[in-house]
Amino acid sequence: MSLDAVLSRIDADLGAATDRLLTFLRIPSISTDPAYKGQVSEAADWLVAELGQIGVDATAHKTPGHPMVVGHGGEGGRSLLFYGHYDVQPVDPLELWDRDPFDPAIEDTPKGKVIRGRGASDDKGQLMTFVEACRAWKAVHGTLPARLTFLFEGEEESGSPSLVPFLEQNRDLLAADLGLICDTALYGRDTPAITTMLRGLLGEEVTVTGPSRDLHSGSYGGPAMNPIRVLAKVLAGLHDLQGRVTVPGFYDDVEEVSEQVSQQWDALGFDAGSFLGEVGLSSPAGEADRSALEQIWARPTCEINGIKGGYAGAGFKTVLPSQASAKISFRLVAAQDPLKIRESFRQMVRDAMPPDCTVEFHGHGAAPASRMDISDPAFEAARKALSGEWPKDAAYVGAGGSIPVAGHLQQILGIDSMLIGFGKGDDQIHSPNEKYDLESFHRGMRSWARILDAIS
Repeated sequence: MSLDAVLSRIDADLGAATDRLLTFLRIPSISTDPAYKGQVSEAADWLVAELGQIGVDATAHKTPGHPMVVGHGGEGGRSLLFYGHYDVQPVDPLELWDRDPFDPAIEDTPKGKVIRGRGASDDKGQLMTFVEACRAWKAVHGTLPARLTFLFEGEEESGSPSLVPFLEQNRDLLAADLGLICDTALYGRDTPAITTMLRGLLGEEVTVTGPSRDLHSGSYGGPAMNPIRVLAKVLAGLHDLQGRVTVPGFYDDVEEVSEQVSQQWDALGFDAGSFLGEVGLSSPAGEADRSALEQIWARPTCEINGIKGGYAGAGFKTVLPSQASAKISFRLVAAQDPLKIRESFRQMVRDAMPPDCTVEFHGHGAAPASRMDISDPAFEAARKALSGEWPKDAAYVGAGGSIPVAGHLQQILGIDSMLIGFGKGDDQIHSPNEKYDLESFHRGMRSWARILDAIS
């Protein structure tokens, strides 16, 4: 009955909650542009005031960059840390927006009402689903549902330069049993998800040097080694005919998906043909014995992101170049060690160098994958709670990309996180005309109330 009262309060206060979100969206908290430094601080102060209204003791902590908002409230039960970010992406190109990006409004669309404005989905709307769920809980019960720590970052959209130092310097302030992160999306319009796997990332730039200068191919073609030829052979050899990566030891620490999770993924009915068809493709090109969904969420990859060498301008130049380079990225899973993969890859390339060619490497980041321990009963309790709110049952899913904060909370604070978000694939985050479905905002608040009731 107590949960029903909270849900009813959320329903009754939807208009007021939406107005508060619109007020928040009017603050142009663009973290990457120094011209908006004052507005980013304004957004942090706004959050401090909002948290204060629900009995949370909150402070905007100074950092070398933008403030970190930290708040504490509630007592008893499990200690939970909720993370969100209040900064937003720049709005360029402004001419592609249908309205002022910081003059948000409710719009009717063929798919229902949406909240239109920069930050509506990423991440102000998502962040406020949790705050508003707590507000309703406090109004009904006079207290919060658990020992809650709120951590709101102001630099996520500009690379989070202050986040790791802040976590390291404030371990006691941020101590918790479990993290909650609301910066992800639904699996489908009616299917909620808890993201439990996040791939890591390793970037490498390779430069092969042959002759001491560019050469005329008529004079030197034949006896002179061409660095593009060498590099092309290396790149072509990174995958075998079955789509597997050939870097020695690449799969040593890759784990198989559990039967429980595999069955949930099968039940999602993912259509690889439709997924690829949206971008003009038709056939999965990864490991031949793995489904497309498994390739995206649970398998490591090696991709060539760019190649440079010789002359590629208008017309033709018969040059034999001195250098050729390529940018290569690896998405990593499970226990794969990015530094181990880096050294194995580099040695493989060194071994492929013929006489008269040398190779240099430049690393571009090395972040391990994150995998959450779903044996914690809170995960299944949260999944069932989510399933009670949406038309279709919630599923544990993976993410092909990376959400670094989840790994930082694991490595620095020692806690796993539930990544639960209510965005949709057409929210146009980072693009003009960003929106957040009003249904997502409403159901998101109700979802958090159900989850807090189930796990606190």
